[in-house]
Amino acid sequence: MFVQSEKFVESHGGKVGDISIYGQESNPTTWKLCKMNLAIRGIEGNIGHQSRDTFRSDLHKDLRADYILANSPFNMSGWGGDKLQEDGRWIYGTPAVTNANYAWVQHIITHLSPQYSGGFVLANGSMSPNQSGEKETRKSLIEAELVDCMVPLPG
Repeated sequence: MFVQSEKFVESHGGKVGDISIYGQESNPTTWKLCKMNLAIRGIEGNIGHQSRDTFRSDLHKDLRADYILANSPFNMSGWGGDKLQEDGRWIYGTPAVTNANYAWVQHIITHLSPQYSGGFVLANGSMSPNQSGEKETRKSLIEAELVDCMVPLPG
């Protein structure tokens, strides 16, 4: 992500220092690796002062980003969805308690600015299941013209 961001900024006449990196990580070890990666590349980043659960403790609640790239955990089951059924991020459908794929999608969408572009990786199976309303959520996202493409990748 960082190399692509640097090339993107440079191709538009800017500097790496002109971009802002925001993120969050619940795993303390991965959070430390992210801090280290930012530091060795000389990139300022706001990923919080410690690891935090994205769904229950959103560190960037008011952030509206122009670009978001994400590789969220695939088919995450114990994400606490049973305690977040009435969450304001679920505009296009309440995500399955047993699988956070569409919780991640909607979390990302709520953080995009009006002139946005987002890209994320999900498990291929998330394009077709019909558990707990996922089919209706996909339909709502498509009807809202929020999906440009879905690309299945080989195993």
